[in-house]
Amino acid sequence: MATVTRENIGLLNDKITVKVAKEDYLPSFEKALKNYSKQANIPGFRKGMVPTSMIRKMHGQSVFTDEVLRSVEKQLSDYMVNEKLEIFAQPLPLPENDSRQLDFNNPNEYAFAFEVGLKPDFKVADLASAKLPFHKIIITDEMVNEELERLQLRNGNMTEPETVTGDDNVLNITFTETDSEGNVLEGGATKENSVLVKYFSESFRSSLIGKKKDDQVNGQLSQAFDAKEREWILGDLGLSKDDPAAADKYFNLLITKVGLVEKAPLDENLFKTVFPGKDITDEAAFRSALKEDIQLQFDAQSRNQLFDAIYHHLIDQTQISFPESFLKRWMQNGGDKPKTEEEAEKEYPSFSSSLKWTLIVDQLVKENNIEVKPEDIREFAKAQLFSYMGNMNMGQLDIEQPWVNDYVERMMKDRKFIDDSFHRIQTDKLFAVAESLVQKDEKPILLEDFQKLQAQHQHHH
Repeated sequence: MATVTRENIGLLNDKITVKVAKEDYLPSFEKALKNYSKQANIPGFRKGMVPTSMIRKMHGQSVFTDEVLRSVEKQLSDYMVNEKLEIFAQPLPLPENDSRQLDFNNPNEYAFAFEVGLKPDFKVADLASAKLPFHKIIITDEMVNEELERLQLRNGNMTEPETVTGDDNVLNITFTETDSEGNVLEGGATKENSVLVKYFSESFRSSLIGKKKDDQVNGQLSQAFDAKEREWILGDLGLSKDDPAAADKYFNLLITKVGLVEKAPLDENLFKTVFPGKDITDEAAFRSALKEDIQLQFDAQSRNQLFDAIYHHLIDQTQISFPESFLKRWMQNGGDKPKTEEEAEKEYPSFSSSLKWTLIVDQLVKENNIEVKPEDIREFAKAQLFSYMGNMNMGQLDIEQPWVNDYVERMMKDRKFIDDSFHRIQTDKLFAVAESLVQKDEKPILLEDFQKLQAQHQHHH
């Protein structure tokens, strides 16, 4: 009769010893030999007619070892289930175990020992007592004006005037690399692109005014573009932004088309196009709706920063003990890829921090009855589909079309998509609950100052 004993060997670290007697594994050993003889293909014997004695002689030791170890694993598993042990990872066999002691010719009582790391009892930091900053970005008239102009251009009509007249002209340009004298370089960079005149440096724009289709201008990229615009032009031309010499290259700019977007008028057609569900009839109401929309977009960024503060509050204020020595040994031997002691030591802080967050999430999910249902994943799949299409306003579309449902059902059969979506949705729900519990200390802030805070945080990390 099998026996299982358990003793403490360290903080949240126990040793479990499983002893199995002959009656625990011999019946399954004999049965396994018979099954083996029925399935074995051995020359000179019909399938299923190989004598068990021959199978015993040929494979007895390996089958015996398998059955003893299988019996030990079952006893260990049953014990942990019955005792309701909450453990990290899988039990680690101890070095004292030696399967070479097993002898099918002399069956005996065998003992195998395992080390387990126990999950700790802990209390998640109180979110209700946390007062965390919520940076409310101030929406200025300038921000509203910029968005209004962008929408007017986006919904305007493209015309083809004869000459370049100002910053709002769109130029189709063929860039061809030359030397300083304007001679085309063999094997040099060449690319077609569309560029707004206002993207050129202020000093260079004057050379473009009055130009027509098929006119050319020559110059260095460093003179034609300021740093920000020059960076993406270099990338588009296949040149490295980190190469100082690239900005000094000369290019011939051949204008192949002059365009100009006539801004959409501020009328009800534009109002309905931008806000189809709202009854907006004048510019003042349109500007007000734009301001609300911009505020919502920036509130989402502020909320992400609040979520980061919630994460750090939970990590820093929740006290959890870990069976450190066990976890380091498990990192060395229990993962997919073995690690050296030095590697485990180096990676442990990051590993334990991630483990701590996982335990906190599990606890909060249980305490707040957070569920992710199949319909949640289906709605997530639809939202993702329309975001791919560049249209986040699902209210404007018939999301019950057959092709949409076909896409969703196909994604519901993708195990990776289901797993990724589950964790994304669960995390969103978790932080929504956390946000409702914490005290938000709302702080008005200018966009530039908010962006500096973000940059400082990223630099810190």
